[in-house]
Amino acid sequence: MSLVVLDVRESPLGRVNALAKLAAALVLGIALLLSIDPVSAGVSLALTLVLLPFARLPMRDLWLRLWPIAASALIACVATSLYGRQSGTTYLEWGLLRVSDGSLTLALAILLRVLAIAVPSVVLFATTDPTDLADALAQILRLPARFVLGALAGLRLVGLLVEDWRELGLARRARGVADTGRLRRFAGQTFALFVLAIRRGSKLATAMEARGFGAPGVRTWARPSRVRPRDGLLVLLFVAIATVSVAAAVAAGTWTFVLAL
Repeated sequence: MSLVVLDVRESPLGRVNALAKLAAALVLGIALLLSIDPVSAGVSLALTLVLLPFARLPMRDLWLRLWPIAASALIACVATSLYGRQSGTTYLEWGLLRVSDGSLTLALAILLRVLAIAVPSVVLFATTDPTDLADALAQILRLPARFVLGALAGLRLVGLLVEDWRELGLARRARGVADTGRLRRFAGQTFALFVLAIRRGSKLATAMEARGFGAPGVRTWARPSRVRPRDGLLVLLFVAIATVSVAAAVAAGTWTFVLAL
């Protein structure tokens, strides 16, 4: 991720306020969660892919972020096609397995729905610096500074946890600890990482307290977070995408409110 931060931050999407990206993702996500149909999800996904070049996110980095979600969506699609609701023509029936028009339509809707929600969310937050998001939440939404800064500090330590896990594995292997038994090795290494995380978190909390992060009074910020016209344009753009997607589903007669299922 660190190799593409500079390019991403200089992209048109990277210069948008982090809070506007969060609002845009929420607007589109809520609209897609209201219905399970392939039309609204497909239209939303297609429009999002058209806007993808503005993020200037390398396809390899995008794929590395999306492949777990895409794999999960594909598994859910296959399971739904085999065990989903039965309606219309039945193509396969063997025990509990029933493949019909209804199950295939529902499977396609679930696949497109997951991708339509995941792709814009991943792209928006891949072009967002965690510090910018923390500044926006604290300065614009007026969330408690202690909570925001604590969450930011914890998020910054995620990369260290990954490195600690790798180093713990190498150290245990060098000492010949738990050479056999994957479950025992995993459990022991997880407990060691847990203890290490608590120690590092305690030290970080003490250091932040010593530097006055928990002091009362009005807090100043090194980087002011402001809402600009381009931020509103991004939110309006995603509102338009959500509106067009819902309108297309209603016009096609596929709109199915989730509570009506």
